[in-house]
Amino acid sequence: MNQMLTRRALVVGAGSLALAGCATRPSSPSGQTLPITLVDAFIGRTIGTGVFRVPLAGVERRFRADLVGTATRNSLTVVEDFFFEDGETDRLTWRFQRAGAGRWTGQREDTVGPAKVTEDGREVRLEYTADVRSRGTTTRLEFADVIYRRADGVVINEAVVMSSGIAIGSVLFELRKA
Repeated sequence: MNQMLTRRALVVGAGSLALAGCATRPSSPSGQTLPITLVDAFIGRTIGTGVFRVPLAGVERRFRADLVGTATRNSLTVVEDFFFEDGETDRLTWRFQRAGAGRWTGQREDTVGPAKVTEDGREVRLEYTADVRSRGTTTRLEFADVIYRRADGVVINEAVVMSSGIAIGSVLFELRKA
């Protein structure tokens, strides 16, 4: 009986992983949103709260972040100071360069290759691979983000987190101008 339950759990688990693998991009926001661009989302001082979840591993890390964004005509720099509930801190700096109408590329200390950014006025899409450092280890993860502004003005960054192309987790990050 236990072997049959274990096999069933493995089949259900494998099916869940296969379904999770289909969701490699967060869906577009539903409901009313306000216009947004990459610069609009991150220019100036912003305070954010968020959660990073990897359900299969039982990981849920809550964090707060202070962001400062400065822009020129064709570039945007965003300094991010992260403060995790467990006391860990990190500072990362995005450097984005305009690559054409509605397109940017970006780099951060932990990214592997350039990030790709597209904006259409209603949402911003950000896709990148990063070597994420936490608690003395480094894990290579892929991120697919959608960034949008809710009707109340709060900027939302939702991300699907992948490992080897399979969705394993998510990030939900809410940003408010300071």
